[in-house]
Amino acid sequence: MKNIKKFYLLFMFFLILIFIFNMNICYADTYKGKIIDSGVSLRKGPGTNYERIKTLVEDSVYTLVNNTLVKDEGGCSNGWYQIYYESSSIGYVCSEFVEVSEEKIDVEAKNACEQQLKDLGFPESYWQGLCALKINHPNWEFKPIFTGLDWSSAVTSESACGKSYIASNDKSNIDSTCKNAYTSIWYPASSKAVAYYMDPRNWFSENTIFQFEYLKYSDTLKDKYVDAINNIIKNAQFYTYHVGIGNNLGEIINTASLAANISPIFVSSRILQELGNSNSLYNLYSGVYDGEGGKYLGYYNFYNFGVTDSCATSKGTTLCGLEYAYAKKWDSLYNAIYGGASGIASSYISVGQYSGYLQKFNVVPTESSRLYGHQYMTNIAAPSSEAKTTYKSYKNMNILDSDFIFHIPVYNNMDKSDFNQNSGAVPMPDDDIKTTLDINTIIVSSGYKYQTNQIAGINPNTSVSTVKNTIESISGANSVIIKDSNDNVVTDGLIGTGFKVTVSNKEKSETLVVLIKGDTSGDGKINALDLLQVQKNILKTYTLNNEYFHAGDTSGDGKINALDLLQIQKNILGTYTIVQ
Repeated sequence: MKNIKKFYLLFMFFLILIFIFNMNICYADTYKGKIIDSGVSLRKGPGTNYERIKTLVEDSVYTLVNNTLVKDEGGCSNGWYQIYYESSSIGYVCSEFVEVSEEKIDVEAKNACEQQLKDLGFPESYWQGLCALKINHPNWEFKPIFTGLDWSSAVTSESACGKSYIASNDKSNIDSTCKNAYTSIWYPASSKAVAYYMDPRNWFSENTIFQFEYLKYSDTLKDKYVDAINNIIKNAQFYTYHVGIGNNLGEIINTASLAANISPIFVSSRILQELGNSNSLYNLYSGVYDGEGGKYLGYYNFYNFGVTDSCATSKGTTLCGLEYAYAKKWDSLYNAIYGGASGIASSYISVGQYSGYLQKFNVVPTESSRLYGHQYMTNIAAPSSEAKTTYKSYKNMNILDSDFIFHIPVYNNMDKSDFNQNSGAVPMPDDDIKTTLDINTIIVSSGYKYQTNQIAGINPNTSVSTVKNTIESISGANSVIIKDSNDNVVTDGLIGTGFKVTVSNKEKSETLVVLIKGDTSGDGKINALDLLQVQKNILKTYTLNNEYFHAGDTSGDGKINALDLLQIQKNILGTYTIVQ
């Protein structure tokens, strides 16, 4: 009896040890499946008679549900493997095209949030950043997108010459081997820059996570959309113009977005990204361009569709954009906004590019032939820039705790790549910490113009607070200081020529002098005083110097003459608008 009792106690002791061991350390076997051919179909069931979900890329690697084959129901006699392709979504792949390997996972989750992310399939390097967001926003839902792509290979492919451009003076961010220079500001992005912007883990902060937001129309937000749209675009000249002539732009965007089944927050952010805050694209959004014999009167293009680099170089932005609008019959505000929104929905969201991130980095296309292609924009900072605009609107509307869903890409071998010395798993700042973006990138992304020692593109009658808030939506809170021409810090009133805007990023500060064309007096308005000063300068009884001279040269020919005087006079009378 004693031996039986000892054996029983020893057996129970080992059971307890095993239970404790398994509670503290999560050891699990997982199986990976490498796709070994091109054009392989992922299907909804174990047979070729089932609907195809997408085509898989050769050499992509996915996590298998297990290493057990599912019986064939037609088309693959050896059976089918089940793979995870998005969150808990499961698809079927013919085993003939899958090379299976075993992998051990022994990373311990420290809390319930990490365990939930681990169960979903997120790598350990994603846990900390996402759980930090989850603490403040328990209603937010994160879903992994298993791309099946090797991280280094993906970065290399996305770094192809001409695919991405960056506004940066930092030589390490510029691909010097690519001779596709875009402008004096925009340069081909280097692999380092691509890796930084492409790595999802660099964007797990409140104001940048929205580049992963699922972009279909949300019924839970439908009653708040119009106010949110107006909040996003209220400082833009295209909004001011249309409200001024009685058009309810917010309602039109909302109605068009509902019809296209796309988030109107995304649509309004995209329009703002394309048109900017200034009136430089007035001919595209006003519908009053009377060139070409009046052919394009009443046509609009809010998305810059058709304005390719080659077309803009040969014909100019206006003609490229309006030719496209004319061909698409965008002959009303609704038709133009719905046309662009439905185009994005059908051309992007329905083919696997259902977030701002995926529209730049096309890494989970429904057709493998589109991998790394079909990008919406070449500006590599566009997804994060648009995300900040969206976040700011949600925050101002007090709806950040709504049920948002974020689909976040996961790549293979992210922690084994040399690219991670420049990106990945880094602590991201909250909204009170300054950005690492270059100063010129901040200015351009804010919708203004960055010139040597100057900031331009600001319209007359713009408040100091508007400029400050617009720039800080990109650079972070408390990163902008504005002084008047006497070096006094100002926080209200109008901003004018000669004011100084100091912008700081995480590494440095830069002070830029404000230039508003036509505002030679520096009061932020174009009025009779400016007209008088320009007239006196022409008569040589008064001298305009430095930025005030450039403000008087409204025609941009390097001189102040009768043409500039006439343009200012017409601007005052409302028959002409000086382009900033």
